[in-house]
Formats: sequence, structure tokens, C-alpha cells
Amino acid sequence: MSGFNTRAIHAGSEPDPVTGAVNPPVYLTSTYAQDAVGVARFSDYSRTNNPTRAALETCLAELEEARHGLAFASGMAGEDALLRTLSPGDHVILGNDAYGGTYRLLTRIFGDWGVNVSCVDLSDVDAVESAFTATTKMLWVETPSNPLLNVVSIATLSAATREHGARLVVDNTFATPYLQRPLTLGADVVVHSTTKYVGGHSDVIGGFVATNDDELATRLRFHQFAIGAVPGPLDCYLLLRGVKTLGVRMDRHCSNARAVAGFLSDHPAIKKVYYPGLIDHPGHDVAAAQMSDFGGMVSFTLKGGVDVARKVCESTSIFILAESLGGVESLIELPSEMTHLSTAGSLLEPPANLVRLSVGIEDVDDLLADLDRALAL
Repeated sequence: MSGFNTRAIHAGSEPDPVTGAVNPPVYLTSTYAQDAVGVARFSDYSRTNNPTRAALETCLAELEEARHGLAFASGMAGEDALLRTLSPGDHVILGNDAYGGTYRLLTRIFGDWGVNVSCVDLSDVDAVESAFTATTKMLWVETPSNPLLNVVSIATLSAATREHGARLVVDNTFATPYLQRPLTLGADVVVHSTTKYVGGHSDVIGGFVATNDDELATRLRFHQFAIGAVPGPLDCYLLLRGVKTLGVRMDRHCSNARAVAGFLSDHPAIKKVYYPGLIDHPGHDVAAAQMSDFGGMVSFTLKGGVDVARKVCESTSIFILAESLGGVESLIELPSEMTHLSTAGSLLEPPANLVRLSVGIEDVDDLLADLDRALAL
């Protein structure tokens, strides 16, 4: 098998056989000519399939070492398609520090439909074991998690999930397939918001689901077709463009994040830093074993309360105050009032004074100086 960066550039992107174009064309078509009634050369309709989308799905599936990959219009659309394989009365175990959007989808959409959700500390294997019931169908994992950067062993949770006849789903958005490949560690399904690191330039929304389960892939493909939450060809082109530089960008994200985490750890205004690359992080050893590096996300709490945290978020100049993550530019946000507002009052509510950084690929000295100025105000 070729190396990661070689596959990221070439998988699914053979030169166009007609023109020799190096990049896959953007197929702006809604329908396809048929050679006879019901006999199409490629597809019948672009909701069913599109050559640009097929190129993206091939590429990302190879990077995740999956037999099947399906692209969606957003990360939430991909999660929705996967959760629609459940039935009323089914039970899902979710980490107690999961992304607010996932929690909202499970509790406010699928909860009303009859799906039951338990939020558990996934680092406590006994608590996870106790959470399984006869109706548990999924264990949903983020590692590293959003926004507390908790890390759990995919292999350990895979063994527990398999014993109970459920599926292990891993949200790999923070790590990306460059740093971690959950299917090779025992996961059944991988989900992504490709809006983030895969796209990498804050200019496209997308989602992706990967699996080696043939039956599940068939169901997901039907959901993709029947529900229609698919990305347009230009979105797929932008994601293909982004993924070609994923490896080199992640190297820079990781090195900058290490420097930022080290700087924050020594700063007198900081109460605690959450970054799996730090030796004292409780998941450091697991992260070192199942990831090739520690990622570009850093969170921290301040010794002051939420007002101080809000002021820091509003005082940076290079770090942009904005939601989302994974782009080339650095972002700063207050999860309790922004990305995780939907978890207010729940077990998933983050500390009010927690600040989350998406560390970009700017010159690291400029990033450190920007944070230093904001923390001094």
C-alpha cells in the first residue's frame, strides 16, 4: 500500500481519460443520458451518484482503510444517516463530553422518535460496561473529544462493544485519518465532519461515513439516495483539493499546538490545559499508542471565571473568534456559549471558563504573542 500522502493525492483522482486533466472534473450535471430505457452508463441521477463525489468517496475510504465510504452534505447529515439505522426503543451510549451537535441530534431528534441515550465517562471501562443494556445498538465515541480533548482506547471499547453485539462508532474529526485510523483498531464505523481538517480552508461544509460492514454500507447508501443529504460536486471538488494537503497541514497543526500547549501550561493566568500531547494528560499514553501525533486542538480553563474567559476570546487578533475548527487559520471560542450551548444543564455542559483553540498553521511565534497579549489584558 502506498504512503498516506501519496494516497491522499492520487486515490480516486486518475487523470481524466478524455482530456488528461490532472484534477477530477467538477461534474455539474443533474442527470445522465441513458443508452436504453433504464440502462445508464454511470448513474441515473446525481442524487444517486456523481463522478466528483465518487472520487472523493474513493479517496477518503482509502485513507480510512475502509471498503466503503459515503459523502454527505454535512457531518450532521452523515450522523443522521447512520442513526437512521436504529429503531424506536434502541439504546445508544454516548460519551459525556461529546460534541453538542451530536448530543442535540440524539436527544432532541432521535430521542423524540424513541431512541434512548445514556451519557457515560468512556474512560471508565466499568461504567461503560454497566451502561450496556439488552437494547444497546451503538457506542458513540469521540477521541480526542470535543471540547475537553479526552482520549479513550478504541481497541478496549471495541472489545466491550463486540461482546454486547453493538456497533462502535468513532468520530474521527479531530484526529483525521492522518493521525488515527479507528477501523484498524476495531471500530465498526467512522464519521467525520469533513468541513474541518479534511477541507482545511473554512470554505466548504461536508460529512463522511466509512465502514467495512457491507450490509451497513448498503443501508447507508440507500439513506444517502432516498433522503438526499448529499454534497454538490463543487463541494466534493473543494474537499478533494483540501485532502491532498491534509498530511502536511496536520504536521504543522500538531507542531504549533504543542508549542501553544506548552506556553499555556507555564502561564500564570491558566488553571488547566487540555491537550493529549502533555505528559500529565490522563489519556497521553493511550493517545501515544493509537495516534501518530496529538492533533491541533487545545483547550484551557482560566483562573478567573467566565467573564475573564470571554474577555480573552474577544481580545485576540490572529486567533479569530469563531465556531468550527480545522482550517488553516487559528480560531478561538467559548464552548459554553457557542458550540456547546445546546448541552447547557446536561452532563455534557463544559466548564463556563473553558476556552477552545483550533491552532492553525500560521507562524507559531505570532500565535504565542497573540495569546500572551490577550491573557495580559
